[in-house]
Amino acid sequence: MFRQTALLALTLLPFSLGQVSEGFESGWDQTAWPIYAADCNQGGKVTLDSTTAHSGKNSMRVDGAGGYCGHIFFGTTKIPSGDIYVRAFVKASKALTDSHVSFITMPDSAQGSNKHLRIGGQSKILMYNRESDDATLPDLSPQGIASSTALPTGSWQCFEYHLGTDGTIETWLNGNAIAGLTSKPGVANANAAQWQRSALKPKITGVYFGWESYGGDTNTFWYDDIAISSTRVGCT
Repeated sequence: MFRQTALLALTLLPFSLGQVSEGFESGWDQTAWPIYAADCNQGGKVTLDSTTAHSGKNSMRVDGAGGYCGHIFFGTTKIPSGDIYVRAFVKASKALTDSHVSFITMPDSAQGSNKHLRIGGQSKILMYNRESDDATLPDLSPQGIASSTALPTGSWQCFEYHLGTDGTIETWLNGNAIAGLTSKPGVANANAAQWQRSALKPKITGVYFGWESYGGDTNTFWYDDIAISSTRVGCT
């Protein structure tokens, strides 16, 4: 009886800590990974795709339509209560443009009701956006843009980030740290002046993967081998 209880506790432990690992090989559990489309959804679509995968046979495909209401995401609220590390293998069909888009969105109670911390692109680079004051990380100056990187298209990319309880943000692409997508309290960052004007510390309540466009951009993204943990998982 003790052995059965211990095994049950071990089985439940990762989820009680908000740790998630999902490759969608058993399909798409829409209860565990529900669709998320705040306010409206006109034209966006989420499907399980067996034509491409980072590993195994399945991935999640998001066809995002143009304009804000063309947005759609899928995701989870099973996240750690402290530091949060997210790893996802991502494949984009089109390059990021000068227009503002998001491919990860996170409801952030630190910003207020119905506000989000968003990861996406603008000026052809990866960036963060804080909905409450529209701040970006990095600053979209020539120097700030140069401190980030583009998201390659047509192949699987390992995208990782860390949100610390002290307000730290760290980001990696294929294991390489992105200087422009790094912000740490008390550490000067010439490319994070706009972001660091606020002392807000992200307090997210979920992580959702998909597409949101604030102009007319459309795109198709695939997501696979998602991990959400209290420690860094890495790309292997």
